[in-house]
Amino acid sequence: MLDRDLAALYETETGALNLAVKRNIQRFPSDFMFQLTKEEFDSLRFQFETLDTAEPLRLQNEILDKGRGRHSKYLPYAFTEQGVAMLSGILRSEKAINMNIAIMRAFVEIRRILLQQSDLREQIRQIKDRMGEHDVQLGHIYDAMENLLDEKAGQKKWDDRDRIGFKQR
Repeated sequence: MLDRDLAALYETETGALNLAVKRNIQRFPSDFMFQLTKEEFDSLRFQFETLDTAEPLRLQNEILDKGRGRHSKYLPYAFTEQGVAMLSGILRSEKAINMNIAIMRAFVEIRRILLQQSDLREQIRQIKDRMGEHDVQLGHIYDAMENLLDEKAGQKKWDDRDRIGFKQR
């Protein structure tokens, strides 16, 4: 999650969140938090962001609005699941604590869903294997039935054939 998204969830300023992180930077190794590159940020910005939400969608390469604090001149930080969890230790507001609990529950639910999907994949694979075995068994049954029908048809032809020789009445 990006720093600005977390700040919005925690109802705080992005700068305040980043300042709290910088004061506790030893809690945020590179696998917990990292700063986006210019290319990554531009890619995200062109995909998701509009410069001013009050106005209709505008081109992304327009000149930024003048005014202090309207647009960040710093590249955003991205937090992993562990980084989001670590934020609970440095942000002390009631909203931050409640939001962090909700976010962690969402991560747990996502993990549970992914595990269920892998279980479903395994079950589907097992069903396909069983179906393959059943197809072979059904093939044997059909062959046996055809053989029986062929024998009966052969027997019927033998019984119904025209007799040669003397016929008794």
